[in-house]
Amino acid sequence: MDLTILGGGGFRVPLVYGALLGDRGEGRVTRVVLHDIDAGRLSAVTRVLAEQAAGVPDAPEVSATTDLDEALRGADFVFSAIRVGGPRGRVDDERVALARGVLGQETVGAGGIAYGLRTVPVAVDIARRVARLAPDAWVINFTNPAGLVTEAMSRHLGDRVIGICDSPVGLGRRIARVLGVRPGEAWIDYAGLNHLGWVRGLRVAGRDELPRLLDDPVLLGSFEEGRLFGADFLRSLGAIPNEYLHYYYFNREAVRAYQQADKTRGAFLLVQQRHFYEELSRPEASAYATWDRTRAERETTYMAENRETAGAGEREEDDLSGGYEKVALALMRAIARDERRTLILNVRNRGTLSVLDADAVVEVPCLADANGAHPVAVDPLPGHAAGLVCAVKAVERDVLSAAGSGSRATALRAFALHPLVDSVAVARGLLEDYIAVHPGLAYLR
Repeated sequence: MDLTILGGGGFRVPLVYGALLGDRGEGRVTRVVLHDIDAGRLSAVTRVLAEQAAGVPDAPEVSATTDLDEALRGADFVFSAIRVGGPRGRVDDERVALARGVLGQETVGAGGIAYGLRTVPVAVDIARRVARLAPDAWVINFTNPAGLVTEAMSRHLGDRVIGICDSPVGLGRRIARVLGVRPGEAWIDYAGLNHLGWVRGLRVAGRDELPRLLDDPVLLGSFEEGRLFGADFLRSLGAIPNEYLHYYYFNREAVRAYQQADKTRGAFLLVQQRHFYEELSRPEASAYATWDRTRAERETTYMAENRETAGAGEREEDDLSGGYEKVALALMRAIARDERRTLILNVRNRGTLSVLDADAVVEVPCLADANGAHPVAVDPLPGHAAGLVCAVKAVERDVLSAAGSGSRATALRAFALHPLVDSVAVARGLLEDYIAVHPGLAYLR
């Protein structure tokens, strides 16, 4: 099989390639095409992959190109992990929002809206090209904001685009671990949108083990989300929220922590990745060792401000190894080999969550097989969750509409109606500031 990776010069590509190296089954990926608009980053990542593959028999062949159409032709799978505006764009998303006193995180709130507004037109162009050049390909989307971008692409690719995220996987793994359950033996009742979901149950042999966790303050305090949200609040919810809901439930604290931090997350990664790519420009540098050292630092500092605000401590060792690449590989294997798997994915709703229409992309358990990913029926969301999901989905729809029409008024409404933007005046200022710093938003009139 041929796999094309869009954003092939991105820092996390070696995680995907590492997963492919461990796959020895029939019908595995034998050819990987990396595409990026930055030839220098492509060259650096290609070096890392070459060192990864050293000594591995029959390692997937790797090629690289800056020509998008060339990269797409003949692909069986297309993995999309692009960053429109690059790391600098993320820094500007954070900086503009924090200056206005609201959250600038790349997928949540004002920062996520700005990122979506400049990413959706590019993602739609990619979807149209895939439909024309590789109509039988399956697109696996990891480009953020993942749910929003997947929905934009689904309007041109239908169910042949599937969004993935490692957050639900990591959350389910942590809950299973503290309960002494093997993750592969548990059914995780998870529902919501990307970066806006809740685990409502964890069933083993038909028995829901989540109440046992919620009733035990020691167990609740022994893993990241328990410390982030607090035992009493989790018991009141009767569920374990995705870590990104910390931005909603503790918004004031999160904004203050980001305003007081020496660097935003984007600024930290901008400096870190600049050093990484500069170091790999030296021929004598050990590419894989440099990448692995940088990756460990990156994972250790993930959501550090939120953990510090909550007194949650350092990340667990088991949570430093990524996870989205394993989801991507499992999904590709399910489709290519008809290996039926249950995975939490971003797909069109099809009536799964009754509060949303059929075409809304949601994040729910899915049965994946040769015919794609099919959402599994889940219980209705409780009122507090349904309200938040509907509000955020309405904002996503305004982002999609603004990106399609170029309407500045619709973009303003997206900012103004987001639960984490508390004023129309603030929303107006955000929109003007983002248009000023992002050339990619010049289409808004």
